[in-house]
Parts: sequence; C-alpha cells; structure tokens
Amino acid sequence: MIKRHLFAISTIALACASTAPAQQSSLNIYSARHYASDEALYQDFTKTTGIKIQRVDADDAGILARLKAEGSASPADIILLVDASRLWKGEIEGLFLPVKSKALDAAIPAHLRGKADAEGAAQWFGFSTRARVIVYDKTKVKREDVDTYEELGDPKNRGKLCIRSGSHPYNLSLFGAVTEHLGEQNAQLWLKGMVDNMARAPKGGDTDQIKAVAAGECGVAVTNSYYLARLMRSDKAEDKAVIERIGVVFPNQSSWGTHINIAGGAVAKNTKNLPAAVKFLEYLASPSAQEHFANGNNEWPVSKDVRLANPALQAMAGGDFKRETIPISIVGMNQVKVQQMLDRVGFK
Repeated sequence: MIKRHLFAISTIALACASTAPAQQSSLNIYSARHYASDEALYQDFTKTTGIKIQRVDADDAGILARLKAEGSASPADIILLVDASRLWKGEIEGLFLPVKSKALDAAIPAHLRGKADAEGAAQWFGFSTRARVIVYDKTKVKREDVDTYEELGDPKNRGKLCIRSGSHPYNLSLFGAVTEHLGEQNAQLWLKGMVDNMARAPKGGDTDQIKAVAAGECGVAVTNSYYLARLMRSDKAEDKAVIERIGVVFPNQSSWGTHINIAGGAVAKNTKNLPAAVKFLEYLASPSAQEHFANGNNEWPVSKDVRLANPALQAMAGGDFKRETIPISIVGMNQVKVQQMLDRVGFK
C-alpha cells in the first residue's frame, strides 16, 4: 500500500476525479515539482485553454510507486518528475504512454527525450535542466584545481570535499554519466578518491553543501545550479555573504561538458484524456513556459530560443555553457553499477 501522507492533494480533491468520468475540461497531474512559482504555469495554461488542473504532489519515487499500485484504474493524465533516473525508470516499467508531436520534437533535443517507438513517439520529454556544478572556497581553493569532476577524487583535494549522499538521485545520475565517460574501473577509483577527500560524512541537501563551503567547513562541494541561483537572487544578508565567499565552476568545459539533470513530463499510460494531456506537454515546451522555467524557477530551458533574463543564470556562466549530451537511457542503465560501486568504496 502507498502511504497517504506522501501525497499532498491540491484544492480540488483528486479522489473525486478518480470516481467520476474524466472530462475534457480538466487534467489530473501527479507532480514531483514542489515549486510555488509553478502555480503561474498552471494558471496560464488554464487561462489559455480552459482546461483545469487537478494535482497530486509527491516525490519521484512515490509517484512511480503509486502509478504501479493503481494500474489501469489510475486517474493520472500527466506525470512530472525532476530526475533523469526516475524518468528512465518510469519508461522501462511501462508507466508512460508514447507521444508523437511535431511541436515537442521541434522544441526538445533528441537526447532530452525518452525512447521513441517505431512511429517516432517518445516516452517522455525534458522541459528544463539543472547543471551539476562545483562550488569552492575562493580563499582556500584554486579554481583550476576543481574545474573537472575528475579532480573531486584527486589527492590534491584531500579533506576538502562536501557532498550529499551518494545514493541521492542527483548524484546517482552524475555518477552514472561519469561511469560512461571513464569506464567502470576508473569510475570506481574516482568514487574511492572522493570518499578519501571528504571533509565530513555526506549529509544534508545541496544548499547545505554550499553553505558549508562558505562557512569554511569544506573547500569544495557539488550542487545543482538552481539551488545556487536561489541564494544568488536572495536579498538576505546571510545569503549574500555566502555568495561573496564562494566561486562556481561549470566542470569539464574542455572535455565532455557539464552534467545536467532533467525535469520532464510524460503522459500517464492509462490517461483518459489524451488530447488535453498532449496539449499540456506542448504548452510546457512553448516559449512562455520555457521562459518561466528559466526566469521563475532558476532552471535552464531546453529550448535555445528563450530569452534568458535571470541575472543569476547569466552571472554563473554568461548565460550559457557546454552541456553533456549523453543519452539519459545510458545514465539510467548505469544506476545499478553505480550503487554497487558506492557500496564497495564505502560512499554513504
């Protein structure tokens, strides 16, 4: 059974939707995006189309578990997830309905879409990305000593690294990508090097890692870019002090590019409202929605034709950087290997 406390139901109770016939005028969304700024997206979609949104909020794992438990009786029309490995897992477990859309194909690069069938219909679509960047203490660490992921495991950074749990999806995706680039043997040596370089045992979230660097607890840390952007846009004196102390690096600009993680969406396999569901995904790929992801929630849009007005994103990388383009399916398939390597090297 899925514990009910995992799910926060929006003002229109989804329980009602599950017992009544689906209507063209509404969509049931299971969302792992817990951002207040996204309310503007939903309101704009409803204003534009007349289609109302009914939403269930949970984490990625909880949503996938609920879909499996509900089976064909699920009322879900749209699934929104915030991690590449979870999108891949939903795909291989057959929880999504493939979609063919000229608008989505035109707006979203092929490597940011799920596996396509013989007709070219994709399982899911990425709508925004977060860069997995490195932050460092400008008073103690040289930028050139931490400008690649590989250097996080180099002995020159012994005792300097802060990072969240290796088993967190953000890190599993990064480690899965690095494993593909380096090969399993070298990737395990790299992970062991990071364990040896830790200033403390992994704990906390990405914002905690940033603040630990600013406090002098560690010299270098790894974070998703949108956590850093939040601090950069904050008016709080303590947040401004954090940003003043640290530097930021988009790793591997001279090789394969900086790893990005994906927030994406899919049509639920058992949707009762396919036309409206596809319309919603196409809306998320539209210029207005893409600008919202960038300027409203500090995420990098997947479309290149978006006006980037976010001062924090512009300051971080001049508005752009070299991105890794490894297919998400490969990152996902490496997850089991990565978890086994983490266990072998003692990466908690």
